[in-house]
Amino acid sequence: MTERICVGAIAGAFGVHGEVRVKSFCAQPEALAAYGPLWTEDGTRSFTITLNGAISKGFAARLAGVDTKEQGDALRGVTLWADRAAMPDLPDDEYYYADLVGLTVHDTGGAKLGEVKAVMNHGAADLLEIRVPGASQTVLLPFTRTAVPTVDLAAGRIVADPPDGLFD
Repeated sequence: MTERICVGAIAGAFGVHGEVRVKSFCAQPEALAAYGPLWTEDGTRSFTITLNGAISKGFAARLAGVDTKEQGDALRGVTLWADRAAMPDLPDDEYYYADLVGLTVHDTGGAKLGEVKAVMNHGAADLLEIRVPGASQTVLLPFTRTAVPTVDLAAGRIVADPPDGLFD
């Protein structure tokens, strides 16, 4: 398990007085500010964040130490990470994306299909990007109860029942 969880990203400056536009990756988007301080991915900087209101595709926010438009624009694309200890415990059937990356994926017969490279959500549903041994391209597996009946974090494995032809 990772020490930090990615909870958002900075999309650049919002206005001219140091506010930034942030996108929340939290189930409750406004909870982003409750997990602070938030860190950069490399852990070299931390920010106390104050949400100032909802805007299109995110929030206008104030980050401690960011006082100008130029400083806000320089942070465009920076992901924001919260300490795992600040994050709420999840029910048994919910997972942090970070905990799924790296798990091995086996079919219902026990054969290894690959390893989770990433978890994505483009609006409709979560997808597991599976790195398949010996293949140059990855496979996108729907992260549904039907296609993924078992996730065993303790054992570091996922049991999948993929749609026919997905791994052929």
